[in-house]
Amino acid sequence: MNPMFPLKNVVGYALSLILTFAALGLGVAHVLPFGAVMVVLMILAVMQIAVQLYFFMHFMESDGPAYHVIGLALGVIFTIAVVAGSVWVMTFNAQVH
Repeated sequence: MNPMFPLKNVVGYALSLILTFAALGLGVAHVLPFGAVMVVLMILAVMQIAVQLYFFMHFMESDGPAYHVIGLALGVIFTIAVVAGSVWVMTFNAQVH
């Protein structure tokens, strides 16, 4: 194998395409109930994030302290808080009436 050939990037690109087309096919085919489709799409989205972080953002390659892991963990916590808060606010009106 040529050391100049970007095998890792090609594998990441192929995995990204596979995950994207799997999500698209699942959404278009209507083979599962709505709730199941949402769960599978979320799983595919998390897998896509992992592929992007590992293959393109070189998340695991670092010589110094792992500050980027702390930053990612904080980002995940803030994202969950924003999404959960948004869902709570949007459903609050339905609970009152």
